[in-house]
Amino acid sequence: MLYFISGTLECTLGWGMSTTTGSQEPSEPDPDSESASESGAAEQLSYDECFDLLSNHRRRYVLHYLRQEGGPVTLSDLSEQIAAWENDTAIEGLSYDQRKRVYTSLQQVHLPRMDDLDVVEFDDREGTVRDGPSAENLDIYLEVVDQWDIPWSYFYLGLGVVNAAIIGAFAVGLWPVAALPEIGLAVFVVTAFLVTSLAHLYVTRTEMRLGGSEEPPSVE
Repeated sequence: MLYFISGTLECTLGWGMSTTTGSQEPSEPDPDSESASESGAAEQLSYDECFDLLSNHRRRYVLHYLRQEGGPVTLSDLSEQIAAWENDTAIEGLSYDQRKRVYTSLQQVHLPRMDDLDVVEFDDREGTVRDGPSAENLDIYLEVVDQWDIPWSYFYLGLGVVNAAIIGAFAVGLWPVAALPEIGLAVFVVTAFLVTSLAHLYVTRTEMRLGGSEEPPSVE
């Protein structure tokens, strides 16, 4: 099984410069400005951090569940839902070991890691989890390609080749393409790309997007 991960990151890079003339003393750094700058930097994710974050399916499931709920959730509810997704069963059908294994993993490993990146805000004492500041700048799409499927990029390439072949056949007068009116050929080509693009947009916004469907896109 192949999979493709694409994320959109909004990062702001700031560069500060100060110049001095004559005997002018360099200005002292503003503590409030430094504090704000550090806070802003903490909310930014690099591409390496982004892909490291998404490399584990439990962290992807956390993001998916939080976006589904749209607000703070309890660690207990979160771990139960992730365990249900992992074991392909209803929450009521989970065993104690299945619940405990996910709960412990989230509490001790994944949520602290995500909290360090400001992707979530994890309160271990209260047992609650919510989206962090960096989550607002992170939009994740997962394209899952089964063994016998093809990714959308290949599909568009194939569609382009087919349309190019049809246009070429029309240009040299091959039957039956040559029998089509020019406007009919143009409508066919445009419609083919339009329908495909709309289908791709729908699938991207629902099945491929974290939080866009009932179950998270799986890459296992």
